[in-house]
Amino acid sequence: MYRSLKFILACCYLLQPFYSISQSPKKPNVILIITDDQGYGDLGFTGNPHVKTPVIDQLAKESVRFNQFYVSPVCAPTRSSLMTGRYSLRTGIRDTYNGGATMATEEVTIAEILKTTSYKTGIFGKWHLGDNYPSRPSDQGFDESVIHLSGGMGQVGDITTYFQKDRSYFDPVLWHNNQQQKYEGYCSDIFTQQAIRFIEDNKDEPFFCYLSFNAPHTPLQVPEQYYKKYKQIDPTSGFDASGQPFLEMSEKDKEDARKVYAMVSNIDDNIGLLLQKLRELKLEEDTVVIFMTDNGPQQRRYVAGLKGRKGKVYQGGVRVPFFMKFPKSFKKKNVDIETTAVHMDVLPTLASLCGASIPKDRTIDGKDLLPLINGNTVDWEDRPLFFYWTRKYPELYQNMSIIQGEHKLMGNVDYNAPLEKFELYNLHKDPFEQENIISKNKELAAQLKMELDNAYKELISSEHLVNAPRIELGHQKENPAILNRNDAGGERGIWSQEEIFGKWRVSIQEGTYNLKFKFIKPIDPNGKMYVETNSLIRQMIHEAEQTDVIEMKEVYFPAMETDLIAFYSQGGKNIMPFWIEMEKLD
Repeated sequence: MYRSLKFILACCYLLQPFYSISQSPKKPNVILIITDDQGYGDLGFTGNPHVKTPVIDQLAKESVRFNQFYVSPVCAPTRSSLMTGRYSLRTGIRDTYNGGATMATEEVTIAEILKTTSYKTGIFGKWHLGDNYPSRPSDQGFDESVIHLSGGMGQVGDITTYFQKDRSYFDPVLWHNNQQQKYEGYCSDIFTQQAIRFIEDNKDEPFFCYLSFNAPHTPLQVPEQYYKKYKQIDPTSGFDASGQPFLEMSEKDKEDARKVYAMVSNIDDNIGLLLQKLRELKLEEDTVVIFMTDNGPQQRRYVAGLKGRKGKVYQGGVRVPFFMKFPKSFKKKNVDIETTAVHMDVLPTLASLCGASIPKDRTIDGKDLLPLINGNTVDWEDRPLFFYWTRKYPELYQNMSIIQGEHKLMGNVDYNAPLEKFELYNLHKDPFEQENIISKNKELAAQLKMELDNAYKELISSEHLVNAPRIELGHQKENPAILNRNDAGGERGIWSQEEIFGKWRVSIQEGTYNLKFKFIKPIDPNGKMYVETNSLIRQMIHEAEQTDVIEMKEVYFPAMETDLIAFYSQGGKNIMPFWIEMEKLD
């Protein structure tokens, strides 16, 4: 069904009127900027006296600002919801690795929707929704892509930068339209330069530019000239702590903050270059610019008094800045909106702005924000918004919450815990989540718990969660294919370990393949290399010298859907490959 849907989307040309947009001969350009692990407090605009972000601060002043804007607590779930307008669990995204960061190809992205109305589409930076066919950016609506793999540069899934270690952000090998390409410079500079080139190449037609910085995510690497600006600061100083919880930081926290602030300043300069290019090309008035971040900070630092960090569903983990500027059609600039909004709202909002239609054959959880931007709050009904984060799959009532209006119910309890063990906060009166009011509001808490239960039960039954996406091997659109550690399931927490059980969920086309197994460290000779697919097991004795690569040539596989398991058995150890390359020969 998904292929027919995508064909229909590719052929249709539907416009939805929206005040001045429907009368404009040219649809607006769209630039969506998202940063990685930049918390609510990592901007001068949100009260941080240390980090220097004059460009983003000015953008905020010229924008419609959603001050109660929420995302998921971690990277891939946020990005899947942003791209599809749906809860991440509906899309097949349930984790940031562990084989849970591949989005089903049946999902329809912002890029695919905008392409139906003649947009050129490009992504530059972090994708984190699948590194193999059919889940790559090029399979999900992007005409051009310059990206790194997996959740971050220098991480195990990003095979071209992992071995660069403390230089993984510099002079990287990236993936340009699915092909490896060497670049010179610092990653954030490269992604911005490529985004600017894309804008220049497509200035005469509507474009969607998704500039998805991987910074300031770890590893905390930054050009020295930026680090020098923060080398001597004390990140705990200069705050008015009245009404906010006290900020405590270790010496490591302080040093991490200096590096993060340096990375953010670099991002700010790069956004300045991009906005200057819009002015030079006379595109500023016709371009929607959105700035947001994907979750709270990973390290302990200033977060405007909010509780919690990345990975937690407290405010510090899920509340982020969101600025939206469109000079030509937003009658009001420099506007604060306090109504709760969420990452899933971006897709329907952009569809409305750009005269595109959204899929009617699935649940779209997001709402069009244009009525709020136009000042219509009367007809807006607050909806319950579900948040969670645990590894692998949602664990009932563990790090789980529901927000509706000004109230938030939190669960950090056992699956059978009584209601009074939960936490209830009034976010309007208590934005720092310091006073649990559940004992005085049990009826309200019970209603919110019912909403949370309903959301949980519905989402864990999602088709793409129950029947997870598969990597297609032997397909003409990706041959050879490389299976990396980010997409390996099996034991929890598969990373760079040698002795660990892992597997890849794949669909194999019938044919003869060459297989190449890469190991993190050289393996000793006189062991056996195994590859298992369903009932078919292939093994080969490795008698040569110590090596980090083993090849199995001309291995026949029938067509199958299977878990692919591979390991090298030697001296009582079963060692998992770091990555596997499979090339179909016929």
